[in-house]
Amino acid sequence: MTDGTNRILDEFARMVTDAAGAAQGVRREFENLFRSQTERLLHSMDLVQREDFEAVREMAIKAREENVELARRIEALEARLAAREAAGTAEKPAGGRSRK
Repeated sequence: MTDGTNRILDEFARMVTDAAGAAQGVRREFENLFRSQTERLLHSMDLVQREDFEAVREMAIKAREENVELARRIEALEARLAAREAAGTAEKPAGGRSRK
């Protein structure tokens, strides 16, 4: 009787082992399917990669800093021009005509 019981237990152990292997195979299949569907969804959403985003962000920061610097320079030039114009109007002859 012990041979019969051992055979049954061996068969049961083999079935459990096969079931565990099949479950792992199903798990791998599901992971692959999930990964491919996720990649397809992300690709269809037209998302930007992190590296590209960071590069454009750095370019925008640099452009913003350059714009601030250029605005400061323009203000300085306008102030100099206004000072020259003010000095030029103060030196105009009494006749109202300026020399060029």
